Amino acid sequence: MNTALKFRLGVPEARRIVVKVGSRVLVQKTGRPELRRIRALVEDLANMRLQGLEVILVTSGAVGTGMATLGLKTRPTTLPDLQMAAAVGQSRLMALYDKLFSAKRCTVGQVLLTHDDFHHQIRFANASRTFAHLLQHGVIPIVNENDVVADEELKADLKKLGDNDLLASLVAKMIRADLLILLSTTDGLRSPAKDGKTRRVSTLERITRETFGWVGTHNNPISTGGMRTKLQAAQSVARDGCAAVIADGRKSGILARIMRGEDVGTFVAASLIS
Repeated sequence: MNTALKFRLGVPEARRIVVKVGSRVLVQKTGRPELRRIRALVEDLANMRLQGLEVILVTSGAVGTGMATLGLKTRPTTLPDLQMAAAVGQSRLMALYDKLFSAKRCTVGQVLLTHDDFHHQIRFANASRTFAHLLQHGVIPIVNENDVVADEELKADLKKLGDNDLLASLVAKMIRADLLILLSTTDGLRSPAKDGKTRRVSTLERITRETFGWVGTHNNPISTGGMRTKLQAAQSVARDGCAAVIADGRKSGILARIMRGEDVGTFVAASLIS
């Protein structure tokens, strides 16, 4: 058995999974929702839930969806405009998820969080209890930052948390998830090869300064995350005993392949020490 598959042997045994999906997977360049991909994502998540897994979705896309509704052709550059787009887009994005999951016989519940919720003891306990109750009753929590009252995430255009990557890692640690899956538009981390090209990194046993050195800069008008924040999120949960996978959310059946332990994306082993 090759090394990549050896490290992934425990993935099919994961029971509580946080799936974070980025804006570039969910939203077109125009800002309009990419309905085909959203439907495929919902089908995969619903199948996981109906197989008895506990699934939590951390979703981006509210600002992009709001941009389309408001007729904005470029991402706003001021905080009030970003918050307005998020407020308009959030309800529409959630309505779409509710409709699609209901058709798959799955119930969803919206959870809006701020980063203060993870640092305030009472609020942390309340959020943890809510997640536990939702999962106990078979509900799929759909998580996003409460952009209308919190500006941490939006500030990264304006200094962002990383397109919900950090939020997903905090949720994974809060609920003691077994696996964090970060879906983007890349097939995983890529490292330099001798021929001047790059190769996909199948497995990371630990994340080092060299690992971060492989990451280029990120610049996209719709999303504000990048591989660096995904590595930071994976490193954070790994230290708490939760494995992570960074993979291409545009590929058909990617979640099922990850859960079967196939060699797709980049697998980050749990219990890393950098």
